[in-house]
Amino acid sequence: QVHLVESGGGSVQAGGSLRLSCAASGDNLSRSCMGWFRQAPGKEREAVATSCRYGPKTYADSVKGRFTVSQDNAENTLYLQMSSLKPEDTAMYYCAAGWTRSNFVYWGQGTQVTVSS
Repeated sequence: QVHLVESGGGSVQAGGSLRLSCAASGDNLSRSCMGWFRQAPGKEREAVATSCRYGPKTYADSVKGRFTVSQDNAENTLYLQMSSLKPEDTAMYYCAAGWTRSNFVYWGQGTQVTVSS
């Protein structure tokens, strides 16, 4: 079992920055891959960035060059540094964990990010 708690969301003006954090606890093997997803009202959930023990980090095309995913293994925390934020980045952001990039089975409750123009 894995427990994920996100924090760091908030409201910011376009061009601003935020850093999201995801505190993870539980079975280490089940956290071989971790990632950030987002869902805006009326839209499907999309993968924003993933970080797995093996393989490169991945990013959605819409956030490449602006967002950076990182992990602090000592603190069991996943981060998402978001810069040059745009109104279209407004969404609920979720942290997820799983065995592979195609198998995220554990989800946090989400943290809201709102970007105003």
